[in-house]
Amino acid sequence: METFKGHKTILVADVDCTAEGKPLCDSNGVKGFPTIKWGDAANLEDYQGGRDYKAMNDFAAGLKPACSPSNIDLCDDEGKAAIEKVQALSDEEIASQIADGEKKGEDAEEFFKAELDKLQKAYQVLQDNKEATLKEVKDAGLGMLKAVQASRKKDASSAGKEEL
Repeated sequence: METFKGHKTILVADVDCTAEGKPLCDSNGVKGFPTIKWGDAANLEDYQGGRDYKAMNDFAAGLKPACSPSNIDLCDDEGKAAIEKVQALSDEEIASQIADGEKKGEDAEEFFKAELDKLQKAYQVLQDNKEATLKEVKDAGLGMLKAVQASRKKDASSAGKEEL
């Protein structure tokens, strides 16, 4: 943060998601800590790079202002057209599309959690069955069978040496 303090276009900051920053973290999909995000404050992206100082510093140093409604002069024709298409929508249409997108995301998260819960329960059943089978095999004398087999091999090997 010190390296970029006062920088004209780059802000490196931390947010306490357990206190005053919780609403900001919630609105940007922060689920675990530490989470690193970058980009336009209204559309933050997940950072996927290295977590050491050099990697993060190099990444931050390479950041440039991006095409956005507040930096439309940085957009190519395609980016300008996309922004203008959204700007032509009414506030109600924008709010509706945002709500629809957020609902789809919430539904996907709920479905994922439900299916993960099913997998975890199935895993536990498989684990319990495996442990019960292994205990059954052990209790049936597998260890003794192996010990007798090893003893016989040792005896046969010793007998073969005596014949020489």
